[in-house]
Amino acid sequence: MTEFKLRPATNADVEAIAIVWLAGWPDGHLGHVPDELVDHRRSLADFIPLATSRVATTTVATRDGVIGFVTTHDDEVEQVYVAQAARGSGVAAALLSHAEATIGVQFDVAWLAVVAGNARARRFYT
Repeated sequence: MTEFKLRPATNADVEAIAIVWLAGWPDGHLGHVPDELVDHRRSLADFIPLATSRVATTTVATRDGVIGFVTTHDDEVEQVYVAQAARGSGVAAALLSHAEATIGVQFDVAWLAVVAGNARARRFYT
């Protein structure tokens, strides 16, 4: 498998980040969050503003394009998503380690929240 690289996100990455986010969001959220939230997470247009607002605190994993990303906010690992084709390749672990190191520059402890019922994510993070 081809290696991937981590780098800071740019505005040119917004659509690719939104595509990864849109594809991965249902995996951990459908059936576990209110329908009202699901109504706002159905299309690429729903994720573009979210990705745009987080560019400055986002790191992307790339291999012939964006295959994953992580965002931080203060001491929180806010979002971690990896394209399905790149899952199991070490991308998520690299992104999480990068986020922890980034947070560690200013804070003693990093934290993240996982949607109740998202068993796959809970297994990964423990």
